[in-house]
This record gives sequence, C-alpha cells and structure tokens, in this order.
Amino acid sequence: MRSTWPTRWSCSRRARSCCGVRPPSCGRSSASACYPPLTARRSDRSVHPRISVSAISTYTWDLDRDIEFWAAAGVTNVGVSMAKLNAYGVERGLRLLLDSGVHIGNVIGTGTSGLAASVDVASELDADCLVFTTGRAAPRTWEEAADALARTLVPLVPRAAELDVPLALEHTNSLRADVGFVHSLRDAIDLARTLDIGVCMEINACWGERALADTIAAGIDRIRLVQLSDYVIGTLSTPDRAVPGDGDIPFDRILGSLLAAGYAGAFDLELIGPRIEAEGYEEAVPRAVHAVELLLARLGA
Repeated sequence: MRSTWPTRWSCSRRARSCCGVRPPSCGRSSASACYPPLTARRSDRSVHPRISVSAISTYTWDLDRDIEFWAAAGVTNVGVSMAKLNAYGVERGLRLLLDSGVHIGNVIGTGTSGLAASVDVASELDADCLVFTTGRAAPRTWEEAADALARTLVPLVPRAAELDVPLALEHTNSLRADVGFVHSLRDAIDLARTLDIGVCMEINACWGERALADTIAAGIDRIRLVQLSDYVIGTLSTPDRAVPGDGDIPFDRILGSLLAAGYAGAFDLELIGPRIEAEGYEEAVPRAVHAVELLLARLGA
C-alpha cells in the first residue's frame, strides 16, 4: 500500500497526467465561427495529456455519446460523473469506459452518501482521484458539519487508501450551500489536512481569494486535481460558467502559481451552464481545450 498523501502528486499508478486564454481573433462574428468542424480539427491528434475533460461538460449526454465525442475530439484524459454512470447503469458503464481506452483522470461523486460506492467505482476504473463535496452544513455550525464529515470518513479513508484511490474534497461556490459548506481553497486545505485527504481546487470558486498564490504554495501537497472554467463578472446565478478566456479569471497567474509550486496533475475542464448550452458542447469543449493548450504552451507545461 502506498502512502496516501505524498508531498507531491506521485505517478505511482498509471502515469498521472494542465487552461485559459482568449482564442485568437479572426474577425468573425461568433467565437464558434473561428474554428473548423470538430472532426477536422481533432481527428488527427490527441489533446494535451494534462488536459482532462469532465463528463459534466457534456451534461445532458449519456456515456455512449460522451465516448464518441471524446474519440472524435482526441480527448484521452476524462472525468467521469457518478450521476451519469448511475443513470446509464454502473456495470454496463464500467465495461464501456474500460473498453474505450480513455484514461480516467477523476471520478466525480454524488456526495458523501454515495461515497463508498464511488470509491469502488474509482478503483475499478483506476482513476487518479475521487472528487466529492461535503454536503450541506445547515442547521449545524461549520465546525459541527466538519466533525460530522470526519465521522463519515472514518471507514472510507482507509478503504480508499487500500484501493489506491486518492480522495479529493471539492470546495464550492458559496451559492451552492446545498452541496457543500467549504467555500474557500484555504478552508478546504485546512480541513483536508485534518481529515488526511486531498483537495480538488475549483478555480471558478477561489480565483478571487486573498493571498491565493500563498495558499497554493502552502497546500500544494494536498491538491489532487484542478478544475477549470471561466467566470464572467456580473454573473448572478450558478452554475453559469464560461469557456476559459471568455471571462475574467486570470488563468495565467493562477496556473503559473500552481506550476511554480510543483503541481504535476491534470487541469480538468468542467463547463456547465447556459453559456455552454447555448454554444453547444461540440463547439464549447474543443474551444476550451484549444484555449488551455495555448496557455500551457505559453507556460511551458
């Protein structure tokens, strides 16, 4: 059994496989018009191995369509949604995913209530990590909710370690108090240290935090995955994410801090909301991939 939380994300399982610039202007009236058809753009090469595409980004599609899309787009590193897998049929979905040849960078759980089953699924898929949210706190205090979470995880942390499945606690937008009570990266890292687990850094929910670069540097040993999408200032609802480069998040600075701190994992595109639905997955996802590829090239990753 390996150490559960190495000081850096090791590559002890399969090779662990990094996002956001405005696409080059071509003078056309729409962003999607700047790009050739998906199959022409991607069929001859694979996406950068540090870029992962979450199944959340194609929210209304089933696994059959996801896998067809990933193959056409050259996507080889993906995130799997437990909600989507449950709807499809777990055993059938596992066979489909394993036969597809994609690398499962992460599994997104459905909350703490289904965490035990999610651990088993992540193990079957040889996923790099299992991401989960904490569940709501109300009517408890933050501290009471944290204590309750610790009790829930008592049997699960050693089980996940035995199966070589790193757990990654995801902090959430404060508007999503229905799914989580940890709303900052700093709190997520502090709580993860107490629980002896890892963290999924959701850039969309922490990009404006005080001393973010310092938090990243101090907590890099806990960061298992980085989720990526853009935020347009003035957005008043959630989820309403944007393709990286279409909004206001300073990705160059944030990803630069992560790389400087030694982050060696994947950058997971998790696109969701009316902007993505309006553009269409076939255009929004490849455009996001292209944006992060340009950024990674600039950052030398």
